Amino acid sequence: MTTRYERMKMQRRMQRRIQLVVEERRMAFGDRPRPGFDPEATVEIPPAKVARAIGRVTVRPAL
Repeated sequence: MTTRYERMKMQRRMQRRIQLVVEERRMAFGDRPRPGFDPEATVEIPPAKVARAIGRVTVRPAL
């Protein structure tokens, strides 16, 4: 059984490892701008044909 101090130490070590991985991925992938992407633009979403919605789940008719 580990002591409280050892558990806290392990938790800090794990958090540090996670933070290093996150930083590595951030550096690797970077924040590449997407061509032709405007985050402020609105997008028209066409209504679904034939599909009915019950709550948030779309129910499609049997084929």
